[in-house]
Amino acid sequence: MNDGRPSSAENGEPRRSWLERLGQALQGNEPKVKEDLLELMRDAYQRRLIDGDVLDMLEGVLAVSDMHARDIMIPRSQMVVVERDQSLTEFLPMIIEEAHSRFPVIGDSRDEVLGILLAKDLLPFVAKNGEEFDIREVLRPAVFVPESKRLNVLLREFRTSRNHMALVVDEYGGVAGMITIEDVMEQIVGEIEDEHDVDEEDTDIQQIAKGRHTVRSLTSIEDFNEHFGTRFPDEEFDTIGGLLLSYFGHMPKRGESLDIGDIHFKVLRADSRRLHLVEVSKAAPLPQSADADAEGGV
Repeated sequence: MNDGRPSSAENGEPRRSWLERLGQALQGNEPKVKEDLLELMRDAYQRRLIDGDVLDMLEGVLAVSDMHARDIMIPRSQMVVVERDQSLTEFLPMIIEEAHSRFPVIGDSRDEVLGILLAKDLLPFVAKNGEEFDIREVLRPAVFVPESKRLNVLLREFRTSRNHMALVVDEYGGVAGMITIEDVMEQIVGEIEDEHDVDEEDTDIQQIAKGRHTVRSLTSIEDFNEHFGTRFPDEEFDTIGGLLLSYFGHMPKRGESLDIGDIHFKVLRADSRRLHLVEVSKAAPLPQSADADAEGGV
């Protein structure tokens, strides 16, 4: 059906599909081009050429091109590491509890990263009860990237080198944190769950051990108070995630924690846009002063 407008073919130009126009727009680097590209993608969503998940991923791709390693890295203070002088029996419980596949191995400090330990490389020694284990024999080379490394470049390097983890260093050469290929991919596709992740589908609050629970950030404060016997106000915030964000004052990263009253919150999952899952436990009691002990008759 002809609507009266000359087609591209009639003008001597080949007809371009939406994907071809998208590909052409991707070649531009000016901010105006990127804004036009976002408008083009959202228009395609409105016309049902792509669904919401595709739009989210495309927007994530564009966001990644503007982000750097420092923006999503796990800070050095929150890195789970293995110390060079630890025996297998000393660090194995931590490996099992954390359930990660890779761990940095450090020397005298976190600035001295000697290599990367893969959990799967421990299996032969576990079968032998740790006999003849020498951590230096199983270390993989560590990859170091600057804080300013763009995420799209880093993702390409991860793919070509087949590395899944990199240590992020600051301008002075000290270790500022670490970053994994999963951290980068989650900026594009959203949260990635694996077989070690807690199943969040059936319940908002789930007990994982005595005195420890996982809580989805979208859990209502009313439900949280009812379950834990707390009295958090719900006039300003509806969900526990909203309450926590107000206390953090920023978008927290995985591993960050805080205490509100006698409740300890630890972030288990979060990305640059959303808080997803926290662990809830009793906060460690504050040490009593000598005067308080005397008044209490202890």
